[in-house]
Amino acid sequence: MDTLPTTSSKSERRSGRSKAAQTSKSSLVMAFFSCVAWLYVAGRLWQDAENRNLLATLLKKNSAQRSKVITVEDKLMILGCKDLERRIVEAEMDLTLAKSQGFLKGQSQKSGSSDPKLLAVIGVYTGFGSKLRRNVARGSWMPRGDALKKLEERGVVIRFVIGRSANRGDSLDRNIDEENRSTKDFLILEGHEEAQEELPKKAKIFFSTAVQNWDADFYVKVDDSIDIDLEGLIDLLNRRRDQDGAYIGCMKSGEVISEEGKAWYEPEWWKFGDEKSYFRHAAGSLVIISKNLAQYININSASLKTYAYDDTSLGSWMMGVQATYIDDIRLCCSSISQDKVCSLA
Repeated sequence: MDTLPTTSSKSERRSGRSKAAQTSKSSLVMAFFSCVAWLYVAGRLWQDAENRNLLATLLKKNSAQRSKVITVEDKLMILGCKDLERRIVEAEMDLTLAKSQGFLKGQSQKSGSSDPKLLAVIGVYTGFGSKLRRNVARGSWMPRGDALKKLEERGVVIRFVIGRSANRGDSLDRNIDEENRSTKDFLILEGHEEAQEELPKKAKIFFSTAVQNWDADFYVKVDDSIDIDLEGLIDLLNRRRDQDGAYIGCMKSGEVISEEGKAWYEPEWWKFGDEKSYFRHAAGSLVIISKNLAQYININSASLKTYAYDDTSLGSWMMGVQATYIDDIRLCCSSISQDKVCSLA
């Protein structure tokens, strides 16, 4: 028996046609986006090619205009020496400045201060237990009070030189501070610990501090155990005033003591050779150095070698510079009782 087409079969045919139409639309959209992407990539490649052509043209022009001769500036750039060149220029400038400020032999320092230049700064080495010696010096050759100020007007500064106690702020320090408030004649080395074995370091710190604080022609180290003819010393210094590099004192040498426990034992005795003899140096009781030598000590303080005693240490520093050794017999101190006397008359 024949059957008639039903409504459901018609719906199926319409659904198939609808799906085919949707598939066709999707393909068209995908094709469109593919074309757009291809055009974008092609455009970028074309732009990159144009950029390369432009850069190649500019490079050819620059190469044609570039100088055939390589300059010193170009060589320095190529070798990476620009920084070295800068440092050389800076070193030359520093050397010129050092010469202008008197740090080299034969040069005089230009002081920015309006204070007149002094003849000498005299540092009298003293210790915590030497108050009696200080009072003896104040009562004999060393002026006090207003007389000390008048001496400074003549160009001579005198100060007792002392460091600080190992126990900072103890009674030793307080006593010195109290004495200084009364007499105003101390140079207290705040960075130095006062001790017998530290005397070589005290020499470095004294000369460095003195040359920083006062502009003088000479810097003098004197022990508080000696009596000196002050006017004779001033006359000696005035006559040597124009002499740079002066290292003045009672010059001596002598045996280096290598036996531990003996007086004047030198722990580094082996450095002085088989003969074990000290180099020529000024005896420590009274030593005079000119300004440029004091400046040398100040500048090189951190690297200067010290030995067991301050006079041999100072003598070793003088061996490394153009110092003029002046042996003056009047600065040789002889023993009288327990003190030494230096006659400069």
